[in-house]
Amino acid sequence: MIIQGKYKTGVYVGEKIEEKGDRTLLKVLAVLKHPMQGDLHQGFDTNVPLFHERNALAQYEKTWVPTVTVQEYHEEVPAYKESLRSALDEEMKKMKTRDDAFGDEALKILEKLETRYKFD
Repeated sequence: MIIQGKYKTGVYVGEKIEEKGDRTLLKVLAVLKHPMQGDLHQGFDTNVPLFHERNALAQYEKTWVPTVTVQEYHEEVPAYKESLRSALDEEMKKMKTRDDAFGDEALKILEKLETRYKFD
């Protein structure tokens, strides 16, 4: 069964491998929403000890997601690289429109991740 589920601040499409209580094991096939950057516990503050860098889960990576976030996915599953590119572009666009220090810091990290993802 193909599902979508949330892992931390990212949203992924994948194959449901198994379910144990309140967790579902998801094998990542595509990225719908790129994880947010920064220390999310500090109200989007940039003056924190560590401004977290969060990359998207890799293709075929398996992770446990909260079962309450899981729903069946009925659309065609996009190719992993294209879905990652689209999710990253959307997150970068959001950070550019913030027009604040948090958006600027997050954008720097996203640009660094972009080079690591090797889209070419």
